[in-house]
Amino acid sequence: MTELAGDTRRLRETDLGTAGLWVTPSVRDRVRAVLPWPILSPAEPLPADVQTLVVVGGGNLIDRAKVAARDREPPVKLIAIPSIWGSGAEASPIVVLDDAGKKTIRIDARYLPDQYLFWPELADSIDPVRAREACGDARAHALEGFLSPLAGDELRRELAALLGEMQSLPIANDPRWFSLSARACAGQARSSVGLVHGIAHVLESVLRARHPDAGWGHARLCSTFLWPVMEFNRQASDKWSTTLRRYEVDEKAVLATARQLFDAGAYRQALAALPEQWTAVLRDPCTRTNSVLVRPASLDFFGSWNPS
Repeated sequence: MTELAGDTRRLRETDLGTAGLWVTPSVRDRVRAVLPWPILSPAEPLPADVQTLVVVGGGNLIDRAKVAARDREPPVKLIAIPSIWGSGAEASPIVVLDDAGKKTIRIDARYLPDQYLFWPELADSIDPVRAREACGDARAHALEGFLSPLAGDELRRELAALLGEMQSLPIANDPRWFSLSARACAGQARSSVGLVHGIAHVLESVLRARHPDAGWGHARLCSTFLWPVMEFNRQASDKWSTTLRRYEVDEKAVLATARQLFDAGAYRQALAALPEQWTAVLRDPCTRTNSVLVRPASLDFFGSWNPS
């Protein structure tokens, strides 16, 4: 996989053969004005003559494009352009699909896009609340990938440095997050994530069904649960703090940023759904690779935790 420079001119000048676009609605007009290929419907099979699929969108659309491009015979070339940071799907061989309200995860090198491109100007279209939540998603990838028991020394050093870079950016709309988000996702793909993502995978569809107008999505859940889960990890085992110190990650800064991302109202709403879903959270593959062991009784921590 190679990264194209943040220059759509280079993409237009690249010989892609017969190409088509999948585009998220929020940036469709801008993409149509800049990129010359026809916009196709993600709800329809790829036309038989398509040789390259260019997808411009968030993690969900990019993951669906991975499946459409790679599961077709013969596979087609895939170029991914994120319209928002957070998922880092453009740099990952992982696919997360929403299958009848249940998250299914596929991991295969063939799902890694051939190329990805950052288009900084697309950040202008991102709602400030969504941008903030996307920062939390990217930070959760970096932090949980760093803390994962599957992470080796080299990866931890890489992600520790990345966490430091993230610490220097505002939790806000800033196109520099595109690159950091991709690096975070590529890093966690070499280890795993933890309880933040286990909770997010299980609760997303539940909360969307119960509160359809509340804006629940993966990034919002990651941002909401980053602080309480890190507090759970810290209090459950000395290993959490010891690992941060060993790799010179500022523990106080990690918790302060997690607290900055926290939304008390969203947490209360999500917490109401957590007890009945806790068994599913425990069974989620991400929960099983949390930095400390998560048990049935661990639910008590979140019910009694005081964010003040």
